[in-house]
Amino acid sequence: MSDLQHQRLAELSRELRLSAVPDLYSAIAQSAAAKAASFADFLEEILRAERDARRARAREMFARVAGFPVVKTLDGFDFGFATGVPRQIHELAGLAFVERAENVVFLGPSGVGKTHLAIALGYLATQNGHKVRFTSAADLVMTLETAQRQGRWKAAMHRTVNVYKLLIIDEIGYLPLAREQANLFFQVVAKRYEKGAMILTSNLTFGSWDQAFAGDPVLTAAMLDRLLHHSTVVAIQGESYRLRDKRRAGLLTAPAVGHSMPVPA
Repeated sequence: MSDLQHQRLAELSRELRLSAVPDLYSAIAQSAAAKAASFADFLEEILRAERDARRARAREMFARVAGFPVVKTLDGFDFGFATGVPRQIHELAGLAFVERAENVVFLGPSGVGKTHLAIALGYLATQNGHKVRFTSAADLVMTLETAQRQGRWKAAMHRTVNVYKLLIIDEIGYLPLAREQANLFFQVVAKRYEKGAMILTSNLTFGSWDQAFAGDPVLTAAMLDRLLHHSTVVAIQGESYRLRDKRRAGLLTAPAVGHSMPVPA
């Protein structure tokens, strides 16, 4: 192929937004010629290569804009460390809950891997072509609260809540919410109910969630009713993974016997 023809193909590819074709064309053409492939086979192969390149770019973009503080994978999780992590995790890795707009809730004390598992499932979802957003509960309500004061509530809800196939909300209960903030969080749950999947993490049992939501048992009960209707709850027990090495080195005292998080009813 002459340089002039390559230039024409590159220009046509840019016009048609076939960004991978200029780089892939020569190798695929040579392979097709060596195999004496038909023009239809050649066309199918180059279009398939363009599709695969687009999917790879989409996966990279979805992971980049998801807001993960760091990329975690299920392969990197120490399943032998934390107790109470059932084989459900491997079922969740199939991502059927995302397609069904269901929820996953990880409960357990600090440091047992709740956020790791949430990010790992979220990253897996991005690699399967889903738009994902990771945020802490505090950051989410702060964003919505600011938008409400500025008259941008609907736009903020669409941009931060509605457009994602999977919304991950981390650290529910670490900071108590004021009444208006609790109302905003309830609206997030109500908006995504049976419409979009969520993963949530919390250090509180469900019976204590009203402590995090302005001490309002009525609002908390209504929220949990929607949240748990279609959900998988994973209760993790154990000491902090982050403190394990220090404890082994004798820098920290051992935790009290029986200090673990009860499995919610």
